[in-house]
Amino acid sequence: MTVFSPEVRIRPGSGPATLLPSLPPLSVYVHVPWCVRKCPYCDFNSHEAPAELPENEYLDALQADLEQTLPLVWGRQVISVFIGGGTPSLLSAQALDRMLALLRSHLNLLPDAEITLEANPGASEASRFMDFAHSGVNRISLGIQSFNDEALKALGRIHDSQQARQAIEAAMKAVDRVNLDVMYALPGQTPAQSEQDILQAMSYETEHLSLYHLTLEPNTVFAKYPPVLPNDDDSAAMQDRLIELTASRGWNQYEISAYSKRGGHSRHNLNYWEFGDYIGIGPGAHGKLSFHDRIIRTATTRSPAQWMQNAIKRDGSHYAHNARVTPKDLPFEFMLNVLRLKEGVPAQYFQERTGVPLANILPVIKRNIEKGLLASDPVRIRTTDLGWRFLNDLQEAFLPDEGS
Repeated sequence: MTVFSPEVRIRPGSGPATLLPSLPPLSVYVHVPWCVRKCPYCDFNSHEAPAELPENEYLDALQADLEQTLPLVWGRQVISVFIGGGTPSLLSAQALDRMLALLRSHLNLLPDAEITLEANPGASEASRFMDFAHSGVNRISLGIQSFNDEALKALGRIHDSQQARQAIEAAMKAVDRVNLDVMYALPGQTPAQSEQDILQAMSYETEHLSLYHLTLEPNTVFAKYPPVLPNDDDSAAMQDRLIELTASRGWNQYEISAYSKRGGHSRHNLNYWEFGDYIGIGPGAHGKLSFHDRIIRTATTRSPAQWMQNAIKRDGSHYAHNARVTPKDLPFEFMLNVLRLKEGVPAQYFQERTGVPLANILPVIKRNIEKGLLASDPVRIRTTDLGWRFLNDLQEAFLPDEGS
């Protein structure tokens, strides 16, 4: 890992008070934008797939996108790859194989790098899981959402409960590491139905569960035409019960919505939450990269067609956003991520990964220790149980002052 001298100073007002003494771990996010049908609750950059996916054009553009990013990460090792969407499992086995070959040939992937593929249940997709594994995928994240057919219909999902079970079995045969996404507080759902979903998900003994509360996001069909959702008391009861059930069966809740068994944390997502670095390639992909004197965030054009057209020009026109994070915003961005982790992070990460002295935020930390929201721990930054309950308020405490 490249190490820079912490004594070197940069021009006042142009960046952090001190240089980053080292660079954090680096991950790669690849966005595949197509779905069979967009779900009414989804606010991701997903688009209904054409009759035939333009796989060659997409992969040519992906290579051009990656090659324009390479000068920013020369020599750095990559600890994880996450292929998300959309529905990446719609890609053919040949296209996925070409994608992973591209990443290996251009990047310094660790031999044991975690390579996750997001997938949705479906007979045609599940049949390719073994091929995906042979290409190098070693973790599959399945969007199950529910095992109740009525709930799946209400969510606009195109699979049924039988296909969900078949997909889980196919994924577990293909790879050792499987995550199941399950939602609760669904339209018309009762606490008993939510409990049944959680019990069924746990019955497969996968190493990881992602358990999400359904939220009505802006610019979605559900936001425009809201379904009838469980009341606050029932939603809270569902959450309390799932926390109780997972704990009793050996799953460790290490993040707000993430539960792992046998140490099966998602290395990729953990790198996000620990304020690590990641490059984002593909339409609408976001990235965060650290340098010795600055941290930048990037985002590519959301439209798949426009991204493909611009990426191959190799002139940077495929970027929609490419800007430095201002030093005054770094404490909030850091805390927005790390406070989601139940055990927090080592206190030294703050200066190591922002370049801002921890002393700059000590008054805010002390105030929130006194409120009982942050733990009084000299070596770790972490919330208390109360802080987790009021996480949004705690994170907002680190927003920069209006006049700063």
